[in-house]
Amino acid sequence: MAGVQVRAIYEFTGEPGTAELSIVPGEILTLTRQNVGDGWWEGCNQAGQTGLFPAAYVEEINGSQPPSMPPPPLPDAYTELGAAEQDSWGVSAEQQHNSQQAYEAQDYWDDEWDDDSEGGGTQQANPNAYSNMGMVQKSGSAGDVSSLGKFDSKGTVGKKNFNRFTSFVKTGVESYILGTLKVSVPEQEKVYIHEIDEQITWTPISRPYTCQVASPKKESKLKGLKSFIAYQLTPTINNIQVSRRYKHFDWLHERLEEKFSLIPIPPLPDKQISGRYEEQFIEHRRMQLQAFVNSMCRHPILSQCAVWEHFMTCTDEKMWKAGKRKAEKDELVGANYFFSLQAPEAPLDLPTVEYETEKCSKFIHGMDGAVKNLMATAVDQTKKHQGLYKREYQRIGQAFLSLGQVFDLDVATGNRRSLSDAVKKTGETYNEIGKLYEEQPKLDWEPLGDTLHIYKGILASFPDILAIHKGALQKRKECEKLTSDHKMEPTQLSDITRRTDVVSYALLAEINHFHSERAIDFQEAMKSYLTEQIQFYQKIVGELQTALSKYTY
Repeated sequence: MAGVQVRAIYEFTGEPGTAELSIVPGEILTLTRQNVGDGWWEGCNQAGQTGLFPAAYVEEINGSQPPSMPPPPLPDAYTELGAAEQDSWGVSAEQQHNSQQAYEAQDYWDDEWDDDSEGGGTQQANPNAYSNMGMVQKSGSAGDVSSLGKFDSKGTVGKKNFNRFTSFVKTGVESYILGTLKVSVPEQEKVYIHEIDEQITWTPISRPYTCQVASPKKESKLKGLKSFIAYQLTPTINNIQVSRRYKHFDWLHERLEEKFSLIPIPPLPDKQISGRYEEQFIEHRRMQLQAFVNSMCRHPILSQCAVWEHFMTCTDEKMWKAGKRKAEKDELVGANYFFSLQAPEAPLDLPTVEYETEKCSKFIHGMDGAVKNLMATAVDQTKKHQGLYKREYQRIGQAFLSLGQVFDLDVATGNRRSLSDAVKKTGETYNEIGKLYEEQPKLDWEPLGDTLHIYKGILASFPDILAIHKGALQKRKECEKLTSDHKMEPTQLSDITRRTDVVSYALLAEINHFHSERAIDFQEAMKSYLTEQIQFYQKIVGELQTALSKYTY
């Protein structure tokens, strides 16, 4: 298509110091390169300047009428791009075709689906879909709607500026707020939000269930050339066991992150290559996967979503492939997912919403630091228990043993002989206490660390979620000013306000769920930790009492 002339239909301002080319509506450009990728084209203007611009901001010269809608979001967003350059996953038609072929050749039941190591890289259907997921760069405008203005009789619209580095724009939430997205939602996909006793909540889980992660075992393929660990999942909804690898969890996590832009997805265990077949590592990873699964099962939205249910229950090869492709082609992702939200009609008070979200932001910031500090303490204590503390107690034990061995040189009998045996028993006791210290972290510090790991990941997602919501509120304020300046119709503002309220309702529901789960999880984690600590020191007391009894003769 190089050499073809196109006409700019929207204004685009290139970033200074980059390869981007500024264009204005009506400007004629000559394409020099179309395969730039990510929804960008390269072209030359009539002044001889060459640069990049969004493909969706121009049209091939064929006598088309001026646009009747505002410009679509810039490339690499999650939303539909107005023009047919990308589908709702943000993938070009060619990329989608290639991706489809790749997945047909590399499905779940096929050896090549994820043939890299257990701790290796992540397979992605869309390499760009996550390149900016959850990343908010330097603070700045989330997009200036002052130029959105009022549509004239010809349907033209003024300039629309974008900060292309904000999650608000990149996830497509801006286009949702401004009403440039239109998505139909099947009834079964609708999600309801309620206000009960002045608390905004998701619809509670009607039939709670659990899912056990058990029996990890090493399996192989390609006649033993490649090996992996498979985990057995058994949900109580059907009590049918399925086998899943870590890579399958990884695939699921990507689908969830792409679909839910306002819900923090609990993290998976960290990837690891060395020692991944050691029994201790396998068991610890199983426990961490169990923590992830528990968090999923208790979330009122995540626990009911189709991709999770498919992952947790599917045992049939053909059904797995069909469900996998369906999840990868899901249109209700990112900003599109907001269309499935059914929030209360009552308008929200903007100052109250801002107060609640600011309070949440401060809490998240404080808890994030505290969790990281406690995680560092857990790691430090684990190392000391297995190293320093063990060595110190065994040094004490060896010292007492040496004394007892010297006493053995006295061949006397009676009390003097009993004293020699008692001192040696004391040395052996301290050696045993050293072993108790070595084994203890897996009973208290590691389980506590697993809970902290889950919350570290959840807390890390909240700043971007809050930034998306803040961008929505800022957009609403800008539109309110436009309306007061008679540059936007009141009906437009009313629709924008309603869509902003939907986003706010969803965020407030998620904040309430977060705090409820936090209270439950940390209560259980601390009770378990202290119970194990008490039992640990009781064992030490028992060992010392046994040693003491040897001196009664």
